[in-house]
Amino acid sequence: MKAYSAYCFDLDGTVYIGEKIIPKAKQAIEDLRAKGIKPFYVTNNAKMTQQQIYNKLSKLGIELEPNHIMTSAIATAKYVKKFFPNQTVFMIGQDGLREALEAEAIEIVEDQADLVVQGIDFELNYKRIELAGYQLQNGAKLIATNGDIKVPKERGFAPGNGSLVHLLATVSNVEPLFIGKPEPYMLAALQDEFQLEKQQMLMIGDNFDTDIMAGVNFGIDTCHVNTGVTPATMLRLKEKQPTYFIEEMDELLL
Repeated sequence: MKAYSAYCFDLDGTVYIGEKIIPKAKQAIEDLRAKGIKPFYVTNNAKMTQQQIYNKLSKLGIELEPNHIMTSAIATAKYVKKFFPNQTVFMIGQDGLREALEAEAIEIVEDQADLVVQGIDFELNYKRIELAGYQLQNGAKLIATNGDIKVPKERGFAPGNGSLVHLLATVSNVEPLFIGKPEPYMLAALQDEFQLEKQQMLMIGDNFDTDIMAGVNFGIDTCHVNTGVTPATMLRLKEKQPTYFIEEMDELLL
């Protein structure tokens, strides 16, 4: 594996699993920092704010910079600011998305919005879905933080943001735009903000369909680690393959 200057780590399944750090991932990050390299963290989690993710990683013993965390909510807000300037937003989501939109000075309204921006909301009610649908039927565009269909819970899988986005899209007969992985926009946002060169970027993750394909779609090298969603047996069946495959993170710097 060649050396890179921008290592972009997925979080859940790559750096930690639930509330537990993956020890070899922690060591790999420490080794990178010892070489003067400050990794980036790229997550589809739109619920948590940048500060909340920073606090979680710090509690798990990871030293990092808050602005090196890129969530799908932050990338969505930056996309809206860049491509839909001065347009209003009806928001479905929680603190992570609200904070990201406010950080970009995007006006959030409760009716007659130009855009419906949708992230996961665990307190979402029928009335809010109904109101969002009416605005989409009146011409608002639908932008979603991510398209994850399901999320793992202790008892099984629960509906992810993508499930609810498709519900609204079907009712309103619109085509949603997804920002999070596997789309390339999160990595593009990092590239723009930190003036990164693609040949110096590496996307590292456990989920082929989101993490690895985000890197492929953006045109950078990728590294699949066999510690989470996509096992090696499934990976070998994929038409496209990652640049590198490692069993655990201690192989990253070999």
